[in-house]
Amino acid sequence: MKRRKFFFLVGLAAISGSLAIACNNGPTATDPAAESPATLVATGGELNIYSGRNEQLIGPLLERYEAETGTKINVRYGDTAELAAAILEEGQNSPADVFFGQDAGALGALQRANRTKSIPEEILNKVDSRFRSPEGQWIGISGRARVIDYNTELVNENELPNSIWELTEEKWRGRVGWAPTNGSFQAFVTALRLVEGDDRALEWLEAMRDNDAQVYSNNTTIVEALGRGEIALGLVNNYYLPRFQEEDPNFPVAHHYTQNDPGSMINVAGVAIIDTTEHEEQAISLIEYLLTPESQQYFAQETNEYPLATGVPGPDEQVPLEQINAPDIDLSNLDDLEGTLNLLQQAGVL
Repeated sequence: MKRRKFFFLVGLAAISGSLAIACNNGPTATDPAAESPATLVATGGELNIYSGRNEQLIGPLLERYEAETGTKINVRYGDTAELAAAILEEGQNSPADVFFGQDAGALGALQRANRTKSIPEEILNKVDSRFRSPEGQWIGISGRARVIDYNTELVNENELPNSIWELTEEKWRGRVGWAPTNGSFQAFVTALRLVEGDDRALEWLEAMRDNDAQVYSNNTTIVEALGRGEIALGLVNNYYLPRFQEEDPNFPVAHHYTQNDPGSMINVAGVAIIDTTEHEEQAISLIEYLLTPESQQYFAQETNEYPLATGVPGPDEQVPLEQINAPDIDLSNLDDLEGTLNLLQQAGVL
């Protein structure tokens, strides 16, 4: 196994950032829509899935698919990075047919190791090209956006920054929260490296450090601090705030999106077909099922993630996906965690 890919997978597994929090501490999953997709055909057979999305979240959908198709589903649940590393370690003896990853970086790592198979074009075309492998080796199922959340009692809308670089200005000294050890933050920094290069990314990290950015352990603690008025702005993912608003409709925090910079990047949870599969027909059928409107709405309603199948509406009370001015990057390239960790250490924030 190449050292870079192994480091990415094992390193990400050790961090236990917001990606794990999103899987393990999210709302309890309910049964998907009662109406099952009429287009699915029973395939029978068997399918082995390595899932970085936890059983509480994805289990009901997989059970529904099993009942609809007659396919026997075997699932190995675990950390996304650890499961991807296991597939690489198992080599040609891996029993995995499908990998369901919580982030695009792990999917990209498997693609680069030539451990994935091409997904049929008619399925790929159901999802915007931004949210799937340009080589057709993996496809996004649900998305999450980076946002700047802000305390509405401390910040006026006309003060909000248009770019992450404005966060380094004196007016925001000591008023911005971030989580350098968090997995989703590190994916954001990897995107910053892709868009602006390592030198500029280092410059931004050092400027944020010097501007006394407040350090938190994860997205949840940042949103909590915002609600208390401890900080004015926080760098988080979009789906955390709705959890607080469900408990308290008057929670004084709102989303803000930067313009065409990594502060508004969109990452995905997605699936890949493993190259050693003996059940490709079932694997393709599963991907089709996960992209049906019924399945896509399940993600929107249960986790406040964005459906990625074209034409399916997103979570209530959130900016539509097509209105987010996110940077144009190949999400497969978010696999270079080693370079990002080195940069964070160089900046003295990790």
